[in-house]
Amino acid sequence: MPPTGPSPVLRRRRLGLELRKLREAAGLTGDQVIARVGWASASKLSRLENGRSRPDPADVAALLDLFGVTEAQRDELLGITGEAGDMRGWLRRYSVMTPQQRSFAELEAGCAEILEYNPVLVPGLLQTIGYARLRIVSARQVEFWAGESEHVGSPEDEVAARVARQSLLSHPDDAPRYTAVLEESALGRRAGPPEVLREQLAQLCELAVLPQVTLHVLLRDTPIGNWYLPPTAFSIYRFADPLDPETLAIEGGFTNAMSTEANTLNAYKVAFEWLRSAALSAADTTSWLFEAAGRLAEAAGPSTAANGSATAPAQRRRHSDRLTDR
Repeated sequence: MPPTGPSPVLRRRRLGLELRKLREAAGLTGDQVIARVGWASASKLSRLENGRSRPDPADVAALLDLFGVTEAQRDELLGITGEAGDMRGWLRRYSVMTPQQRSFAELEAGCAEILEYNPVLVPGLLQTIGYARLRIVSARQVEFWAGESEHVGSPEDEVAARVARQSLLSHPDDAPRYTAVLEESALGRRAGPPEVLREQLAQLCELAVLPQVTLHVLLRDTPIGNWYLPPTAFSIYRFADPLDPETLAIEGGFTNAMSTEANTLNAYKVAFEWLRSAALSAADTTSWLFEAAGRLAEAAGPSTAANGSATAPAQRRRHSDRLTDR
């Protein structure tokens, strides 16, 4: 079972923001803080405030003493410090992960809402085992030929970790609200062999009827805004604790970038709304997915089509019930 609370990395970012606010409220520069607490390295405070290092409770306590915080603030921030330091315990709940996949798992933990867009792929939280394996193996082939493959686990380890991450969407008590805009091309023939695409479409049909999941398909010929073309995949994460920083993840082919900077986040929020507005509605998307799954099943032959038609009525009933509940 994957962790449901905030990850240590998120806790570090929260702690860093709080420490910076307290320093600025005290009217102190970084150099003044370093001199008063007697630290030898000027970079130590910078790493703490930017959430880039594992915080030492004694160091945080020294800063809180200097800033003159209340007892309640002290207890809260030392509690966050403890959570920020337990990376090993947090990671034990997952299988082996690449650093790139781990960065997403760290953001998803304890999330209240996730918004995602990918111009090429089905997002990781929605992928079937077959689709995920194909994506992971194909990426490793590129890295191998580029001479940059240094993975510590097998593709199956990565697939297992991705499946573990996906369980948060069906968690009975605290699943995040999840909205994704899927490009039609992500489900086209270039994405994988027919059997992989059939399974992926069937899984999307199942996910689309979950009450906390909203999917939108963006058809390939639909213009976005004033002919806007989104340049990259991205995700926006919002957390249950309003003081935890809203975070943007920009996904590249072999590297990611994260930001909590307000202006950058706002630009991507605008882009996401344009994408969502241009895409099919949630109801039309569910119908589109059922029809696409049916076409692939029919193309595969009578036995596959029969199996698909057996599950379609139940899926459609759940879709109808979901719309009634809204």
